[in-house]
Amino acid sequence: TPLSCEMAGVQPALPDAIKRHRSRSMGEMAAIPPSNMLLGVPKKGRLFEKCSKLLQEGVGLDYRKSERVDVAHCTNMPVTLVFLPAHDIATYVGEGNVDMGITGLDVIAETEPDNEDLVVEMELGFGKCVLAVQGPVTDGFDSAKHLAGQRIVTSFPLVAEKFFKQFETEATGKTRIKFVSGSVEAACGLGLADGVVDLVETGTTMRAAGLEIVEKIMDTQAVLIKNKNAEHSTMVDTIKKRIEGWQTATKYQMIQYNVEKSNLDKALQITPGKRSPTVSSLEETGWFAVSALVKKSDAAGIMDNLHAVGADSILIFNISNSRM
Repeated sequence: TPLSCEMAGVQPALPDAIKRHRSRSMGEMAAIPPSNMLLGVPKKGRLFEKCSKLLQEGVGLDYRKSERVDVAHCTNMPVTLVFLPAHDIATYVGEGNVDMGITGLDVIAETEPDNEDLVVEMELGFGKCVLAVQGPVTDGFDSAKHLAGQRIVTSFPLVAEKFFKQFETEATGKTRIKFVSGSVEAACGLGLADGVVDLVETGTTMRAAGLEIVEKIMDTQAVLIKNKNAEHSTMVDTIKKRIEGWQTATKYQMIQYNVEKSNLDKALQITPGKRSPTVSSLEETGWFAVSALVKKSDAAGIMDNLHAVGADSILIFNISNSRM
């Protein structure tokens, strides 16, 4: 199951335990310091694991989560993590009940009518999959228009209704969309639907159910979101900057090398850096030391190219974190 695939579910009423201005009177929610920023985090599954790594190693949040409590106070920053179903986080952020959160683009699309105050701050690069119309392989549909007016089962009824509306005519009538919260791929085989709208990562589950992608609706991945009227805007910006630094550190390495002046221009063309390389003179006349950021995926080839133009002492260093 892809990370975003855990984001589908029923949109609940907002609990009284999470209210703006920190008017909490029950259990652990009542104990949240009013000065703390609230960050909504998926409470289970692979999304939980990847978010935990991002927040602990990337952002540097120090916290411990009890198995039976869905709230964790950070010991080193005024931040409280609230662990929620991933599909509900967009609603909480959009309503202003939490300042910031992590969820999927698919969830935001499904809850769009309630997201007037929600802002997508950045893509996080994980939980990537596709929300698509799927139909039985045996039916051989080559376009979603052939399913307009028929029975569609999905965990994304608003997205599905909006998508199929473009294909509906007087002849087809309105597409009959039925909501289910899980096991969407079984609907066709059980006779409940003529097609489904569901998330696809590798396609293994889809193919096992005898389905194929008829038409893609959207690409999705995990994103960082905030309420545009967030009470703790300074801390929101700090969290965003730390994640940006972490993303840079995971994508780039630092390369350092020495090169003679006659080959310097050639070498700099190979290593232009993220903004620009750092060049400094060595004690040996006519030689320079250069350092620059390079993408990890390109590092080996760059080392070969530098060696070919006369650079030596070529070293690669991993980056644990950064601020750009």
